[in-house]
Amino acid sequence: MHDMDRQQLLDNITKLLERVRACSQKSQFQNSDILVLAVSKTRPAEVVRAAYECGLSHFGENYLQEGLGKIAALRDLPLTWHFIGPIQSNKTRDIAAHFDWVHSVDREKIARRLNDQRPTELPPLQVCLQVNISGEASKSGVPPAQLPALAAAVADLPQLRLRGLMAIPAAAQDPADQRAAFAAVRELAAGLAQRVPGMDTLSMGMSGDLEAAIAEGATVVRVGTAIFGPRDR
Repeated sequence: MHDMDRQQLLDNITKLLERVRACSQKSQFQNSDILVLAVSKTRPAEVVRAAYECGLSHFGENYLQEGLGKIAALRDLPLTWHFIGPIQSNKTRDIAAHFDWVHSVDREKIARRLNDQRPTELPPLQVCLQVNISGEASKSGVPPAQLPALAAAVADLPQLRLRGLMAIPAAAQDPADQRAAFAAVRELAAGLAQRVPGMDTLSMGMSGDLEAAIAEGATVVRVGTAIFGPRDR
């Protein structure tokens, strides 16, 4: 990376971390340890390395082959890799072997494959269930009505650790509409937590709506553009 690009990246990350900190202080939840998950899809390994040098260590990938290439290229760094894209059955073995977190589990079949294919020498795979909170046909995610059954099934799988919920609500410009969707996710999680102890994660909010997500209790925000700038593709 050019020094100018690196300076821009550092400026972006510094501004983002300050934005997250200010939001969390205003939030009723006051989560002081909100995790910024850098969405690194389409970004080359050298840019991820530079982001690590600027203070980030958790990276999210949507595409398996691209993610595996970066994981291999950056094996010398203490990074935590999150798979955040839709999961096809033929991809579960590599996801289970190479990622630390999966945010996009939305059916029991996929959960069972991840469990069965997680290498036993590795710690349990940390998983979030993706809930289709806005009922969009074009989005992945379990319908809210089916969430309790899926959570109960996943909680019983020994090589997985159910950490919480992930959601990508329908795009909304009005902050009140944004907050309503995130509040619905939080309420679903609260309802599950009584039956599934240990759930502590709400993965919700991106560059454009992280204020609303943090106001409603997000513990992980998934941010690409505000860190790396607009994508070329």
